[in-house]
Amino acid sequence: MIFKRIMPAVLVLGLLVAAYFWLVLHWSYSSGERAGWIQKLSDKGWICKTWEGELALVSMPGAAQVEKFAFTAANDEVAAELVKLMGRRVSLHYEERVGLPTSCFGDTRHFVTKVTVSNELSGLPGILAPALPGSAPR
Repeated sequence: MIFKRIMPAVLVLGLLVAAYFWLVLHWSYSSGERAGWIQKLSDKGWICKTWEGELALVSMPGAAQVEKFAFTAANDEVAAELVKLMGRRVSLHYEERVGLPTSCFGDTRHFVTKVTVSNELSGLPGILAPALPGSAPR
């Protein structure tokens, strides 16, 4: 008799938890682009393996302090593309996901969904010079 009362509550609770996970995995709090050089990418985790990386952002040439953008690759295809483009200036499209309860989904809130090669090198602020085709920035 008590089993018949508890079972619907457990089922409703399970559906609510599943709906929460679906919502936080498919809804993004914000999205944007960051440009720079991928300086680190690793597949890490004991049980849940995720691709974690760092993008070095340079605001001005000769700036002493380099800002770093920590990110998580959304899937293995994106991670493979990131590995191919290491050492080149890239632009990362990311979605920020808030409310993920564990690090099994990633160590950061910023999930990269697309990576493209940046074809311009910035010199001074406001001045852009096209990169030579096939050349990697130094």
